[in-house]
Amino acid sequence: MILEKVLKSLKINFFSATLLVIYLWNFQAIANKLTMEEEAYSWLKTFIEVKTVNPPGNEFRAVNFYKKIFDKEGIDYNYAESAEGRGNIWARIKGGSKPAIILLQHTDVVPTDNKYWKTDPFQATEIDGYLHGRGTLDMKGTGISHLASFIKLYRNKQKINRDVIFLASADEEAGGFFGIGWLIDNHPEIFTNVGFVLNEGGSGRIVNEKLVFEIELTQKVPVWLKLIATGNPGHGSSPQTSSAVTKLIDGLYNLKENPFPPRIINSVHEYFTGLSDIVSEEQSEEYKNIKKIINKKDFIKKLQTRSPFHHSLTRDTCSITRLNASNKINVVPAIAWAEIDCRILPDKNADEFIETIKNMMKPYDIKVEKIMAFTSASSTTETELYKTIKATLKEMYPNAYIIPRVTTGFTDSHFTRDLGIQSYGFNPIIIPLKEFRRIHGNNERINIKAFKKGVLEQYKIIENFVYN
Repeated sequence: MILEKVLKSLKINFFSATLLVIYLWNFQAIANKLTMEEEAYSWLKTFIEVKTVNPPGNEFRAVNFYKKIFDKEGIDYNYAESAEGRGNIWARIKGGSKPAIILLQHTDVVPTDNKYWKTDPFQATEIDGYLHGRGTLDMKGTGISHLASFIKLYRNKQKINRDVIFLASADEEAGGFFGIGWLIDNHPEIFTNVGFVLNEGGSGRIVNEKLVFEIELTQKVPVWLKLIATGNPGHGSSPQTSSAVTKLIDGLYNLKENPFPPRIINSVHEYFTGLSDIVSEEQSEEYKNIKKIINKKDFIKKLQTRSPFHHSLTRDTCSITRLNASNKINVVPAIAWAEIDCRILPDKNADEFIETIKNMMKPYDIKVEKIMAFTSASSTTETELYKTIKATLKEMYPNAYIIPRVTTGFTDSHFTRDLGIQSYGFNPIIIPLKEFRRIHGNNERINIKAFKKGVLEQYKIIENFVYN
């Protein structure tokens, strides 16, 4: 009765009041509904705090993270443990008969040394427009952009021309053997009728005030080796003419002083040719004529000083990364060993390269053991996906330069390329070089505006690929 009098005083009847309440409720609901990019950002902040450091991995924590989202959306999914705690999860949106695309990500991250971080690496922290945390760049940010695209495609309920598969895997940072490698062997159905993979490896950057997008289509092949020298042990006070340590030193010196001869493979030539339109006038001439100038020692030396990354694309390389000998200063050890991280251009067979190393070590009686070696494989620029990425970027950024990228690191794409699947590394987010260097380093972070913009642009690429 009192409410009725109040409404009458306001000249509002019960029916109008009800409509007003419904309107206000709906308005609030709309206001509270996050945009695609805001929703993705909220997921990313939560995901950063899911600790999946490899080793040991604990990627099943990431599986649980994704399960909650899929359950809320009503999306069917599958998951599997390759070993205790090593979780992998995948979901599929059914579409037309065209070859399917996998949106691939790895959920593990590398360890941190917290004393060198300004923030807790596993606490999502916003500072001056950046989100700080391990995995923001490698590669939980890209993984969440894949999730956002996948969820939007699912919500749209529109007919797509092919299946779209969301796949979050374990163990990429340690080789992928508990992730994609294991899934290929144990769940081959995931990869049936798959023609394309979109993964990490390429992005946007500014070079000489020009916007450049690099699409990764191949990578140098990792060949990890252990060099073992043996000799007679003894007391450090009585130097021997030869020992395990001196043999190892001599062998490593031979490796250091005899770099592998340079060569320019086709994909690398494409990369340098693309760069020639972007770099300085002097570098432009060098990169245009890279095949001719590559054998000049002064140029090679200059290139290595100027850009170790570009130099590494011109030859097979080995980095001496681990050494071990005596555990006491006055003991000559019976065994000394070194581990070397070699990366070979993808036109060479790993076994052939290992034989080369064995021959180099033979004069020093050094045994060579293979720790890990991948096969070489490349994707082409003549596919529907590559052309869609390029066309969409040109639509959004008419003045941008778009070039194929050969990377010196490795990703899980080498597994899928071995299956004959055209696999590309790309996220349209623009990452300055100084930020890119934070990957695997300290204070990893991502620009929040750039991330949100990249989410929308990634969806645009995928949308153009599955609806056309």
